Amino acid sequence: MTRWPQGEAEVEQQLAAGHLQQVTGGQAHGALLLEKAHRTIQTAALIVETDPDSAYVLAYDAARYAGTALLAHQGLRPTRSGGHYALERALRAQFGQGFRPFGGMRRRRNELEYPNIPNEEASQAEAHGAIDDARTLINAAERIFPGLSLF
Repeated sequence: MTRWPQGEAEVEQQLAAGHLQQVTGGQAHGALLLEKAHRTIQTAALIVETDPDSAYVLAYDAARYAGTALLAHQGLRPTRSGGHYALERALRAQFGQGFRPFGGMRRRRNELEYPNIPNEEASQAEAHGAIDDARTLINAAERIFPGLSLF
């Protein structure tokens, strides 16, 4: 049996490149990250009408926490050099196209955080969409989580 039944080549490649690293102990406690994902998405929903930019970024963070929880439970985490893109690649390689929205959220979050256009802002509708996508990803992570091998 392989350590990562799906996406093993991608995970191994990212480990070799230093974009992912193996972790143990408290760093491999994905359940806490899932809890944080739930708290963060609740906060996003509370502020979406008054601060859609922050709500969007929080929705992205919630999705990122959920994805990171899946990797952590397997004894993995992105490194600084791999960052959020390493997480995106690992999620899609291991868990399929259902995690594709994470990539779009990651790119849009970057546009909001590091704008090329002055006054770049998320609309309320866009932030609501991000919250919906994040909830879908969190729910998917919760369904996958119990079946993962803890390393």
